Amino acid sequence: MLRMSTLFLRTLRDDPADAEVASHKLLVRAGYVRRISAGIYSWLPLGYITLRNVERVIREEMDHAGFQEVHFPALLPKEAYEATNRWSEYGPDLFRLQDRKGGDYLLGPTHEEMFTLMVKGEYSSYKDLPLSIYQIQTKYRDEARPRSGIIRGREFVMKDSYSFDVTDDGLEVSYQKHRDAYIKTFDRLNLKYNIVSAMAGAMGGSKSEEFLAPCPTGEDTYVLCPKCGYAANVEAMKTVVAAADASGVGPIEELDTPNTPTIDTLVAELNKRFGGGYTGASTLKNVMLMADDQAISVLVPGDREVDLKRVQANLAGIKELRVFEDEDFKKYPSLVKGYIGPQDAKKNGITVYADPRIAPGTSWVTGANKKDRHARNVVAGRDFEVDGYVEAAEVRAGDSCPSCSTPVVIDRAIEIGHIFQLGRKYAKALDLTVLDKDGKSQVVTMGSYGIGVSRAVAAIAEQTHDEIGLNWPVEIAPAKVHIVATGKDDAIFNFAEQLGNDLEAAGITVMLDDRRDPSAGVKFKDAELIGNPYIVVVGKAFADGKVELRIRKTGEKSEIAAAEALAKIKSYF
Repeated sequence: MLRMSTLFLRTLRDDPADAEVASHKLLVRAGYVRRISAGIYSWLPLGYITLRNVERVIREEMDHAGFQEVHFPALLPKEAYEATNRWSEYGPDLFRLQDRKGGDYLLGPTHEEMFTLMVKGEYSSYKDLPLSIYQIQTKYRDEARPRSGIIRGREFVMKDSYSFDVTDDGLEVSYQKHRDAYIKTFDRLNLKYNIVSAMAGAMGGSKSEEFLAPCPTGEDTYVLCPKCGYAANVEAMKTVVAAADASGVGPIEELDTPNTPTIDTLVAELNKRFGGGYTGASTLKNVMLMADDQAISVLVPGDREVDLKRVQANLAGIKELRVFEDEDFKKYPSLVKGYIGPQDAKKNGITVYADPRIAPGTSWVTGANKKDRHARNVVAGRDFEVDGYVEAAEVRAGDSCPSCSTPVVIDRAIEIGHIFQLGRKYAKALDLTVLDKDGKSQVVTMGSYGIGVSRAVAAIAEQTHDEIGLNWPVEIAPAKVHIVATGKDDAIFNFAEQLGNDLEAAGITVMLDDRRDPSAGVKFKDAELIGNPYIVVVGKAFADGKVELRIRKTGEKSEIAAAEALAKIKSYF
């Protein structure tokens, strides 16, 4: 039983100065976590109990699905990560360090390499597979902007599991088993979520889906089709545009357009000169970027902004992507800022990527690569060539669903899980092979499956809190019942103690506010802030043989006979 008279707990009445989202504010105020430094938090008893409850649910569902738990160190030698090229690919997000002898190590951001090597060391035959193993472990990533408390930290707890199969069909089965286990897990955690198509990113692989918990303050943006159910992270959102017929489009016409360096000024000038009909969507925007120190041009319609996150996610292998700066333009003097067109890109040695909306045969107004000059009737595939198509433009509500063309809706969410079909990338790099039925060596195919454990605590808090505090589901609350004893009468405290012992004996966890000094009002505020699902008040009404039962989620209050309290509370579980 958690006794508040001895519990290591200090609640706060004011929000922490650095907190922006509700979960961060409330987890600190309710005494669950404390900030150590940017993106690094300590867990106090209530927080750690809650975290362990989340771990327990995850572990139970992983075990039920037939997956086996292992455990790796967080401190890892670099050699395996060099073999997969992730020692460099991870870039500045990787915590690197040296031992006293100068040996290079890292703090594990994920453990694909370790899982691969573990299986390689133990198994060599197709008869050993399929296999799925998992761990719940602390991970480390040097986030550029740690924020939102435990939602985006530099140290966090993650469940990662990996499947090993001989065939692609086998991988599909393993992937589905993990997907089903995730659905059961998040359902038990009482999380609202959507499963959306996603990008594999630095993990590599092919098929990828995210489990996103809708939340107004979430960092992830995703689209949903209200008709067919298509769902995707904005990074994975597909744009379907058919090629156009440019046979009726005349030759390029160069226009004198002084003082029109922006889309708005250009459109105004075009409508003035040609009698209307032009919008930002008629123009072609050429956004100059540096991709790992290489100049590239990304083409999007003029009424859209470039989404750098989307571009980077869809350009494999790019570690750093940034907009051209003045120093970059000095290296390319032929580029006239505000009047750049793709017509001369090849001559300037610039790789051109285009959003799918810049389909072959589409005609545009764009820069003429001369100051105060634009060109119209510039046709994709006729007047300029695209080196590659990439999802680049910002996604908007009302964009067409790639499956059924219905306008999509956009929402924000917290990523709580991500599953990948890795394929053979890591197995090939680390030489994980088995002998098949014919005695031939086969590279194993893998899947990777992650759940943000500490992040799930924050996501649940975000979805369930109200204006007065946290509001935990029964599965993960620090205690299922919070008994509040008020007043000075020893009989009240004795009954509260006995009720708590009886509930604990019945397998129902209890937090008992047995403090003598705080007022009833202080105790009620603490109970509401802490957020256990059921609150029992033993106070003034006890003289009449009654206690008050409060259901935290609904706010419902009722008086019940003290003698019936045990049976009544047990009936809820």
